[in-house]
Amino acid sequence: MRFGERLDQELPEVSTQIYRQYRDFTDREPTIGAAGKIRVHALVGLLRSVLFPGIYESFPDDADNVDVFIAARLRDAGVELRSLVYAALRGHGQCSEDCQCRADEISLAFLKKLPEIRALLGLDIQAAYNGDPAARGQEEIILSYPGFEAVMVYRLAHELYVLGVPTIPRIMTEYAHTNTGIDIHPGATIGKSFFIDHGTGVVIGETCTIGDRVKMYQGVTLGARSFALDADGNPVKGIKRHPDIGDDVVLYAGATVLGGDTKIGDRSVIGGNVWLTRSVAPDSKVYNTPPVLKITRL
Repeated sequence: MRFGERLDQELPEVSTQIYRQYRDFTDREPTIGAAGKIRVHALVGLLRSVLFPGIYESFPDDADNVDVFIAARLRDAGVELRSLVYAALRGHGQCSEDCQCRADEISLAFLKKLPEIRALLGLDIQAAYNGDPAARGQEEIILSYPGFEAVMVYRLAHELYVLGVPTIPRIMTEYAHTNTGIDIHPGATIGKSFFIDHGTGVVIGETCTIGDRVKMYQGVTLGARSFALDADGNPVKGIKRHPDIGDDVVLYAGATVLGGDTKIGDRSVIGGNVWLTRSVAPDSKVYNTPPVLKITRL
């Protein structure tokens, strides 16, 4: 028997088994999918153009047309966002007969928040400029600092998260994670003037709160110490798992701060490679005692 004939004979049963597994796993049809994921990535691009016109794409040299450019991009972003929000709501079974109205209201509420988000990002840019002696200007920070890119996408995704949009905020922050190596959950709460220097390997968990004027370096983890389990042995969701970081805190490279009951007081400094699972008072300095360094001649 030829291979094609064997495929025709034997594959229907395989297909049936996979279909049964799919139906057992979910009672809903996917509505975002890989195509929707790509659309979310494109939405991030539209929103960046709205917030920083002329930085990520060119617009007419006539300065009188910049407002027209912003308005056009904003409308494009709104139409696409509404379509994606509606799909996400349907995909998570959150639809009743007013689902379309809910998608409309969520999308408009988000778009009206963009000036506030833009103002926060301006403070983040200034924090990067003030915090890094290598920074030469705003455009350099916007285009070349991975920490700023990750924070920008986070601030957009966080607003959608707060508005109750499923799936899309995580796709957005994981897109930034892929591009920058910085993993910020959209559920985290981050204050003003936030600066991540270098940034590779930074992880900020869902229930983490971060105050104003916080600076952190590469490899910092703000994570969970352990997971509470339910009667079936599954992690309990919706509980506080990640630490709280006060205002004006500095976390140096490789610092790990764990636990939902761990609080880092204002103005504290957490040294490089510190492993911390308990709270520290304001104005604390936490660091590892280095081993004795011996240098000998060859």
